[in-house]
Amino acid sequence: MSDHVPNKFVSWQYENCLACKWFRPADPINADLFERGACVEPSLKKFNLVISGRDWCNKYEEIEQKQIDKMQEKAMAKEG
Repeated sequence: MSDHVPNKFVSWQYENCLACKWFRPADPINADLFERGACVEPSLKKFNLVISGRDWCNKYEEIEQKQIDKMQEKAMAKEG
């Protein structure tokens, strides 16, 4: 029998980039876990990181609904 204990702290759907205020998806209207986008966290922005909605890091800050609404409204205005 193995003494291996699985890591209980890894999560692919909690505190991921899709739910982070620093994530700027390429398509904010239809963004999902597989959407690619930029990380605009101030200390990481200089690296021009391309990430997906399912990625995550220790800079996570939960996005507020009003920020999501603002991003989507801006994207819809560009389409219209």
